[in-house]
Amino acid sequence: MEKLAGYVEHIIYRNTDNGYTVLNLVSGEEEITCVGIFAAITEGENIEATGDYTDHPTYGTQFKVVSFEEKAPEDEEAIERYLGSGAIKGIGLAMAARIVRRFKEDTFRIIEEEPERLAEIKGISERKAMEIASQVNEKRDLRQAMIFLQQFGITMNLAVKIYNRYGQEVYGILKENPYRLADDIEGVGFRTADDIAAKAGIRTDSDFRVRSGILYTLLQASGEGHTYLPKEELTAKTVELLGVDAPVIEKNYMDLAMERKIVMKQTLERTEIYASSFYYMEANTATMLRQLNISYDVADAEIEHRIHKIEKQTGMQLDEHQVSAVKEAVRNGLLVITGGPGTGKTTTINTIIRYFEMEGMDIFLAAPTGRAAKRMSETTGFQARTIHRMLELNGGVEGSAGFERNESNPLETDVVIIDEMSMVDITLMNSLLKAVAAGTRLILVGDINQLPSVGPGSVLKDIIESGACNVVMLTKIFRQASTSDIIVNAHKINRGEEVSLDNKSMDFFFLKRYEADVIINVVLQLVKQKLPKFVDATPYDMQVLTPMRKGLLGVERLNGILQQYLNPPDRSKREKEHGDMIFREGDKVMQTKNNYQLEWEISTKFGLTVDKGMGIFNGDMGIIKEINDFAETMTVEFDEGRKVEYSFKLLDELELAYAITIHKSQGSEYPAVVIPLLNGPSMLMNRNLLYTAVTRARKCVTLVGNEKTFFQMIHNISQQKRYSGLCERLKEQQMQENS
Repeated sequence: MEKLAGYVEHIIYRNTDNGYTVLNLVSGEEEITCVGIFAAITEGENIEATGDYTDHPTYGTQFKVVSFEEKAPEDEEAIERYLGSGAIKGIGLAMAARIVRRFKEDTFRIIEEEPERLAEIKGISERKAMEIASQVNEKRDLRQAMIFLQQFGITMNLAVKIYNRYGQEVYGILKENPYRLADDIEGVGFRTADDIAAKAGIRTDSDFRVRSGILYTLLQASGEGHTYLPKEELTAKTVELLGVDAPVIEKNYMDLAMERKIVMKQTLERTEIYASSFYYMEANTATMLRQLNISYDVADAEIEHRIHKIEKQTGMQLDEHQVSAVKEAVRNGLLVITGGPGTGKTTTINTIIRYFEMEGMDIFLAAPTGRAAKRMSETTGFQARTIHRMLELNGGVEGSAGFERNESNPLETDVVIIDEMSMVDITLMNSLLKAVAAGTRLILVGDINQLPSVGPGSVLKDIIESGACNVVMLTKIFRQASTSDIIVNAHKINRGEEVSLDNKSMDFFFLKRYEADVIINVVLQLVKQKLPKFVDATPYDMQVLTPMRKGLLGVERLNGILQQYLNPPDRSKREKEHGDMIFREGDKVMQTKNNYQLEWEISTKFGLTVDKGMGIFNGDMGIIKEINDFAETMTVEFDEGRKVEYSFKLLDELELAYAITIHKSQGSEYPAVVIPLLNGPSMLMNRNLLYTAVTRARKCVTLVGNEKTFFQMIHNISQQKRYSGLCERLKEQQMQENS
């Protein structure tokens, strides 16, 4: 490590979010470009920096700063240079010279201790003198706060966020209740707050810590799909997290319930504990569904006449289940249609659309993901949007969704049809229902045998199980679908029947291999050489789906290998290392969390913007178009040409997507799917997972691995228990209505 002392002559670039700065430092006779985190530094200041010289391929020699300290300007020349640099608003070069001429080396002491004396200088009023003193003190306060926060192991980037939020209150908060940071500041989770609290000397059994730990455990549970936890399970998980005894935790439940942070629901068997937001979402969802569930009196003959008319026009032929679905859609404000692949869901939706069109009604179509909406548009010939776009996402407050369409500004339409309902979680369902006015028909379409949503809740399953509204199950596989082994075998898997692996099929193959590296080799050959011609698509259109993240055939390892093979290093392609990953221009990547703040735009090849909007969601896939080291940004192009500029600090939200987990593939369809299979935890390796993976393919499924694992998955119906209460809330509503 080398040391470098001098004054900041010019700030070339600064990222205000994280403090990353490129600046010119004058040290003796030399001018050196320095890069690093300098949140509170301004031009004219003296610093002593520690770091190393590096050679940047574009910008030449730079000094990469690891740490620095500010030096008070010691001589008159340095003081004058600092004051005249523009660091203090209202002081230019001439004014700085006059101040220093008058007070010499004593200038800073005068500004801090006797600021009224500045009014002795021509051109400075008493008011201006106080403004100058206030600015100097503010900068000093920020610096002191930075130093204070860094002793708790807080990074400069986070320290700036914390100081901007709390200002001078930061000292009291860190001493009394550092767990507030987890509630108030994005990027600070319980574990970070807990580390800070430990350094601040907060007791391990303090109420602040225990309550924050309980809420954190419930938050973690929502990440696993639960809307609540049974009391015993919540206590056990919080004990494990905090290392304190169960009674210490349990005595805090009542206080949290009094503060309305949790809801405790007593059932016959157990006490269920919710983070209050999820409880009210379920209760409101149940209420709103019941309000939509109204009946319309329309004669059978009239509906059948219309259906025949549509069949004639379109050449479609409906079976009795499909006819029943159309009838129910006409007669009910709320309807669920469920069925597996090839059972005619699309034909049913198309008939319902045409029926309501003949009635002169307005119809909105939507799906949870961009890919699912695109597919819906293709199969119906009508415009379908993502649910987020239909509800007019506005970015909301940091980290959450805010929609323009809600109870006070509902959707202006007569019918709303939602596809891929198994993917909709309780949060999105609650937002959707707020925007559907009573009297609007709502039709929910999905496959109940697919995996549940990534987010919390089991919305589709709970609605069906509650018996609170009409449900039509489509079970018959249509003739055109029965020629596809993908569809035939998907239904066999779902029913737990034997699947033939003789490879006589045209679209369903099983290649028996028993070692991880051999399996990977076969996967590479398929993706790169064999499948693209077979299904008439590029290697990037193929999708490798695997059950797990970790392990020999997990997403992380597969992505590293597939990247080397499909997008190898090249001098013309810029790279960015992030954690254990290397992102390279041309890489296939996926967004891993909902980010409602991200702005995207679609532009022509001449750079004219044709559309723009907000929000990139968990599971959206794109290609890295550009990496810009200087601006610290990475541009990714998603479906439909939506381009997004990511700052480097947001790269945690992206990962390589040559291989993805089966969970992440929900709602998407690919020309060809390759599924490596060896072994894994039985909780995970189940029928649902296999069924979801197989049904993602349009033209070809190839499984590579151990056939024993394949058959075990078909017979394994164990699923991770998901705690959700929407079914119960709907039943409660029904009982209230009937009583």
